[in-house]
Amino acid sequence: MGDSNQVEATGAQVKRRTFVGYVMGGAGLAVAADMTVGATEAEAIIPIPSVPQIPELYDLNDFLTHCALPTSQLIAIKIDEKGDAHFALPRSEVGQGLTTSMAMVIADELDLPLDRVHVTLAPARPELLFNQLTGGSNSMISMYTPLRVASAIARKRLLKAAAVLLGGNINQLVVKLGVIELPGVGSVTFGEAAAKAGTDKIEKEDVELKPSAKLKVVGTPQKRKDARAAVTGEKKFAMDLKVPNALPTMLVRAPDLNGKPKSIGNKAELLKMPGVTHVEIIPTGVAIRAKTFGQCIEAIRKASVTWTAGTVPGKDADDIRNEIRKAELPLVAPKLGAISVEGEFTFHFRSGSPLEPNCAIADVKGGKATIWGSLKSPQDTQGRVAEAIGTSKLNVTVNVVEGGGSFGRKLFSDAAVEAAQASKAFGAPVKLMWHRADEPRQGRVHPMTTSRVRASVLLGTVVTFEQRHTSVSTDFTHGLGDRLTAQVAALPTGLANLAFSQTIFLLTQEIPYNFGVVTQLLNETNFDFKRFNTSSVRNIYSPDVRCANELIVDQIAKRLRQDPLQFRLRHAKSKVVRGVLEKVAEMGDWGRSMPAGTAQGIAVHKEYKGATAVLVEIDCRPETVNRKVRDAVTGPRVTKAYVAADVGLCINPLGVKAQMMGGFMDGMGQALTYSNHLKDGHFLEASWDNSAYARQWNTPFEFNCEIVDSGSKNPGGVGEAGVAASMAATACAYGRAVGKMPTEFPINFRDELHFEPKSFTPSVPAAPTDGLQFTY
Repeated sequence: MGDSNQVEATGAQVKRRTFVGYVMGGAGLAVAADMTVGATEAEAIIPIPSVPQIPELYDLNDFLTHCALPTSQLIAIKIDEKGDAHFALPRSEVGQGLTTSMAMVIADELDLPLDRVHVTLAPARPELLFNQLTGGSNSMISMYTPLRVASAIARKRLLKAAAVLLGGNINQLVVKLGVIELPGVGSVTFGEAAAKAGTDKIEKEDVELKPSAKLKVVGTPQKRKDARAAVTGEKKFAMDLKVPNALPTMLVRAPDLNGKPKSIGNKAELLKMPGVTHVEIIPTGVAIRAKTFGQCIEAIRKASVTWTAGTVPGKDADDIRNEIRKAELPLVAPKLGAISVEGEFTFHFRSGSPLEPNCAIADVKGGKATIWGSLKSPQDTQGRVAEAIGTSKLNVTVNVVEGGGSFGRKLFSDAAVEAAQASKAFGAPVKLMWHRADEPRQGRVHPMTTSRVRASVLLGTVVTFEQRHTSVSTDFTHGLGDRLTAQVAALPTGLANLAFSQTIFLLTQEIPYNFGVVTQLLNETNFDFKRFNTSSVRNIYSPDVRCANELIVDQIAKRLRQDPLQFRLRHAKSKVVRGVLEKVAEMGDWGRSMPAGTAQGIAVHKEYKGATAVLVEIDCRPETVNRKVRDAVTGPRVTKAYVAADVGLCINPLGVKAQMMGGFMDGMGQALTYSNHLKDGHFLEASWDNSAYARQWNTPFEFNCEIVDSGSKNPGGVGEAGVAASMAATACAYGRAVGKMPTEFPINFRDELHFEPKSFTPSVPAAPTDGLQFTY
């Protein structure tokens, strides 16, 4: 029983004290009092401080940076005879803009025009132990200082050489745009100085880095150095490379997940088909080489292959969820008279496929192999290829090529290994590419997870906050990018991989609020270690974890009759979190009146040495939800999205905003539409379109991102930072719009399929023939 005049605060203040109670179900009359407080009393409540969680003291980026530190002195910058700077980046460029931001850092420290700094990608370099893994949004964090030091050393050596050439003192020299001048005497170019600056022995050099106030390029908006090449088609990806005699190659893949080829019944017939040059069985399928990819597809569709059973025969999504639930760890905090706010959430499989199909070029001959591909752990690739073809890794050269996206997919070298196996079997170089239909069905996926969250509220304050996150095993068998840790992670028991999972979870997950006693625990199911092809898809655990947490935060605020934003601000543990929340609320006019069936949602995520807050407005009215586009029900529409990001020292504001926009699209799609449906032992989706990644009709009419300056002198990570808060904010907005907290994601998972599943035999659809038809 309660006051019929109670108000749920949504920006307005409650004017008088109110109480609420409940009529309990059962025989007779039973009532209970809820001694929570309203909005006016909330300001008097002091949140119970939470002890720091592990990532607040030492996070994954600290770990990755420290692992890379011992070999950071091997990072080198070269100055050529023209005075241009060259740097071979020991990371992968898959769309983050790393080559541009790294060039900006070098240009600033050297006093060289940005267009005279050339950043390429380094091949596999085993001597860079633990220092060639691209992941965890760590590249700029770990390389910023070593790159500046290398640039500063190069600059000092140039100055020393110029002082000799000009006959002056190094302190008298002035550097500007690649020219070193001795006032009143003359000048030399970087190229002229470089000719005299070299040495044939190792020499120690002490340098001082430029103070932040003197940085002129870092922090300024810069267009991507490769932007024009990308939009004009001039940019070279793996499939664009002209390797002599490397012909298109594709695989016939099993109808069931992870089925293996036993035999092929019509090899001779396939070899007679137009353009086909080779047909051989390799461990993951039947490799077909032809003069064009279209001819490969035609041969795939004609192939008659006998397969082993898959690794999850007959299993559906609900079967896997039931298995996960059996592995869930218990919630342990006693209620002790407190009110519990809790929820159980399910997050379904979703493909980790990037825009660029999985691909690689391989030339294997004479016991040696040369590989070209977009690879985020090239040292591990080197070892895996060597093992696959039976040679030493010293005989394997791995060239890293710029890629069209990754989402964590390219931490794995599946395509490179298959290309090497096919090339060896054929005795000819290959240009291997996965079909679009292959990727969601046999490629890497974000694992299915469940998350149970319980908060205990006593006398108007949160006293405990528990989360138990349970997941199909996330594959970390790439280790830290080197072959040693990769082999350890791949031990058959799965325990070493589980150790990686636990370490990464503990070093990344934190609750950014003072909620008393906070516990977050992960349990991954070792029984599926080899059953599903999973990967650390963009932002790894954080999207699911934060989505579940922020939905419960909304429910706590509702139970306490407090505004969701003010509740978050009151409990925020850090200035960084409060700063981005306040900024995004200002940007999005939080609390404004909205029609029934629409709502705002807000969420925040702290990771990568910074924090991101997102505010969205969503339209869930029937005329929106039931609208059809190309025979597909569009579902709820996010109409506006605002992002406030604190990324530490911002290297390139344009790059940050681009990454935040991409991260938002990921998070929104994962909340509303994006998933894979497991049915009878295989995934039904066979394209991005089937998987329902955010489409044009899902995108907000208005998107705005602003960067919040926290005054940090060091950069944070950006590539994944926008995903988790975007997913959570979208889910919170949906819950407020429909009046019920969502518990299964994506929200449309139980809807009727919007597509007709493509066949499993043949494994790929027919290729287009008229130049107008297309297959996703």
